[in-house]
Amino acid sequence: MSDPTPVIDDLRDESDELDRLVAQLSLEQWALPTPAPGWTVAHQIAHLAWTDRSALCAVTDEDGFRALVEQALAAPDTFVDEGAAEGAALPPTTLLQRWREGRTALDKALRTARPGARFPWYGPPMAAASMASARLMETWAHGQDVADALGVRRQPTARLRHVVRLGVRTRDFAFGVRGLPVPAEEFRVELRAPSGDLWTYGPEDAPQRVTGPALDFCLLVTQRAHRADLALRAEGPDADAWLGIAQAFAGPPGPGRPSREGPR
Repeated sequence: MSDPTPVIDDLRDESDELDRLVAQLSLEQWALPTPAPGWTVAHQIAHLAWTDRSALCAVTDEDGFRALVEQALAAPDTFVDEGAAEGAALPPTTLLQRWREGRTALDKALRTARPGARFPWYGPPMAAASMASARLMETWAHGQDVADALGVRRQPTARLRHVVRLGVRTRDFAFGVRGLPVPAEEFRVELRAPSGDLWTYGPEDAPQRVTGPALDFCLLVTQRAHRADLALRAEGPDADAWLGIAQAFAGPPGPGRPSREGPR
């Protein structure tokens, strides 16, 4: 049983970094469009606040979370956008306060959760460490949308290892959710961390492999950049196919982002 404290700490730090990016924005900047169609900077933060509160409900109120799942099933194509739109309509100071209160409460709930407990989610149930990893992945990804809207280049950190790990672990899901056969063999994944270290996954002698910068892999599996714009390399047909469909998030396949070079 792994100690969830390190990833919870990293989730806190990732959220705080994004908070510092948006805390002093003007009203005009909150309304800037982000790469997600129809979503402004305010929508991105509102979505994080909404999802943090959903996670808090999953950890502390299973019956209440079951009601949230029923709402999602009743409107599968609109419930995410509706939640973001509701929060985005608030004054930025109110939205910020709501996000801060929600993530603080979630932090406390995850740190005090019973060891070994698993919590319901929109996908498979998750332990505290997995829940924190998923929240960090989404916080980082939506933070990238905000940074893109503001024209800010963020400095990648070692916290990317959590996004990488999720991206590797969801390989089979990415195939299955598209109705594609899941590769029978493991891949070797070798990624260069921001520090220069090499992060590795899978058998060293695996014939199929993916290599490149960890940041690029994270942008790919969160569908924040098109494969054509990233320095990732695949060896083997299944590994090559994976780079075209990878996703670290639950739910149906996303449309992804177009290449900066335009349609191919």
